[in-house]
Amino acid sequence: MKSILWFGAGIVAGFVVAHQVNKTSQGREFFSSVDAKAKAFGRAVADGYHEREAELKSAVDDLVD
Repeated sequence: MKSILWFGAGIVAGFVVAHQVNKTSQGREFFSSVDAKAKAFGRAVADGYHEREAELKSAVDDLVD
């Protein structure tokens, strides 16, 4: 139970620190950079997924024909 309390306290402290850092111009720039990288990664994963899905559908269509 104690470790769950410390885990929760760490999460709350992290949010408080992130909020304070986001108030500065350097903090906003940092978080904007992290956000852009996360979105680019998400797009790359989605593109790869859709590409592989198309390959598999093509392979199945070739087998059915």
